[in-house]
This record gives sequence, C-alpha cells and structure tokens, in this order.
Amino acid sequence: MTLLAAGLALFFLLHMIPFWGQKLRTGTIAKLGKGPYSGLFALISLGSFVLIVLGWQASEVELLYSPPEWGRHATPLFALIGIVLFIASNAPTNIRRLLRHPQLTGVALWAIGHLFSNGETRSVLLFSGMVIFSITAIIASNNRDGEWIKRDPVPKSRDVVTVAIGLSVFSALYYFHEYFTGIPVLP
Repeated sequence: MTLLAAGLALFFLLHMIPFWGQKLRTGTIAKLGKGPYSGLFALISLGSFVLIVLGWQASEVELLYSPPEWGRHATPLFALIGIVLFIASNAPTNIRRLLRHPQLTGVALWAIGHLFSNGETRSVLLFSGMVIFSITAIIASNNRDGEWIKRDPVPKSRDVVTVAIGLSVFSALYYFHEYFTGIPVLP
C-alpha cells in the first residue's frame, strides 16, 4: 500500500506544479528549455503511473466497506461520462462551453463511480485520491486563472463525434478491463 500511496503522492505533487510551483516550473524551463522540461515532466508522470500500478498489484486486498448492490450498475455510467468529458477537454466542443474543467470533472466522476463498486482499501485509496486531486486542481486552476471566459459555440456535430469517440473508448476499456486491471466487469 505504501508504493501505491507514493505513486499517488508523486502524481499529485507533479501535477500541482502548474498551480503551486510556478517559480519552480519557470526556473526549470529557463535552465532546461521547454522541450526538455516537458519530457522530464512526462517521464516523472509515467514513473508515478508505474508506482501506482505496482503499488496496486502489491497491495493486499482488505475490505473497508461493502459497496451497495446498485454500485456495480452506477460505475459504468459514471465511467462513461468521465471518459466523454476527458476526451471533450481536448476537442473543440460545446461541452467545453458548459464545463470549465471537463477533464478534471471527468476524472472525478470516473473515480467516484469506481468508489460505488469497490470497497477494498487499495481502491478507496486510489479512487478517493483521484477525486481529491481533481477537486484540488479545479480550485487551484480557478484561483490561478481568474474569471472564466466561455468559448464560442461550435457545431453540435463536434459534440456527437466526441461522444461517439468516448463511447468507443469506454467500450474498449469495459471489454478489456480484466486484462489490464485483473478485475472482470463482464459476467
């Protein structure tokens, strides 16, 4: 569980640098350059994911709470919405007009959904950690960026394409969930 917590802490701290560590970021970019900084950021980010995965696999499974029976039905819905929002954050959609932070909102919904169907300690640590990260990043981003200026409307076809891509990604993740997590979602 320590490795999982370390990976989450590294992920959290690294991704809060744009909000809380502007001087560190600016100084590092001045010394290394934008490209090498981005590469280093990506490498450390990948390292945090490796720690999270290894920590997840090494953690003993201890039940903290019994998820509600309806939780296993709610999780896919939350995950689907979360994936669509995550994709919408990098696309010119009307979703970005409705939500200031679709990617972070998507991560929070995905994680909350997983808490509805997973009550063991490692899941609670991982998914509640991602909820806390997302909410903290939304607040920090709002404080840093000030007033939200909404984007101009775009054709609804872009929203349809984004939702279709989200459904495709969700379907693949749902089907292959057992292969990359070890946990089956299909009966």
